[in-house]
Amino acid sequence: MIWRLFFSFIKVGLFSVGGGYAAIPLIQNQIVETHKLLSLEEFTDLITIAEMTPGPISINSATFVGTRLAGIPGALICTLGCILPSFFICLVLAHFYYKYRQLDEVQKVLSALRPAVVALIASAGLSILLLGIFGDAPAAFGNLRPVECVLFLAGFFLIRKYHLNAIQVIFGTGVVGTLIYAVL
Repeated sequence: MIWRLFFSFIKVGLFSVGGGYAAIPLIQNQIVETHKLLSLEEFTDLITIAEMTPGPISINSATFVGTRLAGIPGALICTLGCILPSFFICLVLAHFYYKYRQLDEVQKVLSALRPAVVALIASAGLSILLLGIFGDAPAAFGNLRPVECVLFLAGFFLIRKYHLNAIQVIFGTGVVGTLIYAVL
């Protein structure tokens, strides 16, 4: 299983163009859908923890998935698998970028990648939103979770209208949600 995790995170590291949030659907595909090592709910819990802890979300996710599936060796292998492709790609790209950065073709390629990155981030966000609001059966209105829906809308409103810090909103909605479920 260790080698399967390593190669899964090598794939994630190779194809997660655009940063940590772009890696989430790739990790989900490898861990939940392809290898069926975690359920979607377990994966979402790990992503939530990875978002709340300091550091890059893709590395945190790899570390938490590895720890959950294979302990400390799994954490090291998954993290290494996630980091190695980026490390080597960055070395090569940095060399070529500094050599050819003034060329128009280089700038065109970089601007062409932007929409794909936005789509990957939107996909990850939508998957997590649907799971949070509808549970395991997305878009089944009978499974609508009203508490989560109200907390999401309240958090979204507070961030957009009053420009509150996202950490404050996450903490506040977490406290309110915990209190609501403690009473129910």
